[in-house]
Order: sequence, then C-alpha cells, then structure tokens
Amino acid sequence: MPAPLTEDQTRQDGEVLLDAAEALFYEKGFRAVGMDEVRAASGLPLKRIYRLHPAKDDLVVAVLRRRDLRWRARLTAAVERAAEPRARLLAAFDWLGEWFAEPGYRGCAWINAFGELGPASPAVLAEVRAHKDAFHALLDDWARAAGLADPAPVRLLAEGAIVTAAIGGDPAPARQARAAVQALLDAAR
Repeated sequence: MPAPLTEDQTRQDGEVLLDAAEALFYEKGFRAVGMDEVRAASGLPLKRIYRLHPAKDDLVVAVLRRRDLRWRARLTAAVERAAEPRARLLAAFDWLGEWFAEPGYRGCAWINAFGELGPASPAVLAEVRAHKDAFHALLDDWARAAGLADPAPVRLLAEGAIVTAAIGGDPAPARQARAAVQALLDAAR
C-alpha cells in the first residue's frame, strides 16, 4: 500500500496541476481542453486530479482565482510605482499595454471563461464577476483619487482595450484608452 500523501505533497501537486491547467486553458480555451490533456501536462493521475478538484468547473475556478491574485498584484505594483494620483491611473493603462504585448496574450482569461462556460456554470460566473468587481474597484479608487467623479468611463475604456487588443493582436488599444483617460482627467481639472 502506498504511503499517504503529505500536506506538502498535496500542495505541490495542486500547484503543478494549476500551472498545467492554466497554461492549457489560456492557450487553447476552457472547453477545448479535456481532463486527459490536463493529466498529461501535469503528470498527475486523473484520480489525484479529481481528489484535488472533483469537477472541471472546480479546477477552472481555482485557476481563475489564483490567476486573479497574481494579475491584480502585478497591476497594483505597477500603479503604485507612480507617486501622483493622475499618474497612477495612467500607469494602469501603461501596464495594460505591457500585458497586451506579452507573447501569447489571448485576452482576458475571465472574459474567455465567461464566454465559454459562464452561462452554464454558476461557479465560473461567480468567479468571473468577483474578478471584474475587484478590478473595477481598483480602477474606481484610482480614478476618484485622480479627480474623476464618475469612474465608469475608465472601466469601459479598460475593458474595451482588453478585448480589442486580444481580437486585433495589437497592444495599441492600451495607448488609445490611456489617451482617452488623459482627456477625461484634463476635462475634470
């Protein structure tokens, strides 16, 4: 009989699984990737995978949740390097442009998950909404600190840039959205 798995081994297996699933889901799509492909990429047996995440939707939610923490941390770190509130808000769009230019950029993982699974999966839909609410709250805080009474246009510009950059394969929408935010800031003065 094999020895029981330790907490450390379970944690390591969980990270290996999430790394493999995230890479596959982002590159190929959530529906297109089957659990056999996740098994092959992670090197974990299906039985172990299903012990860690009893259903594919559970795995998708875990991938999105972990990605959200990293994504928002990177965005926040980039924004916080700017000292002044207006510069901070504009830095968010600079960071988006850097993200759009990364090799393999395929748009927003949460929008992609919603498009593929959201309507049929309440758990995925809830995770997508949680990410968007958190992202929008950051933008709202930065926009208000920069002097904008209504942050809604900033949210729309960011979301539109994310989708347009993915479809067009070009990071230019970040610069265009940044210029529009700059105009909003100038008008608010």
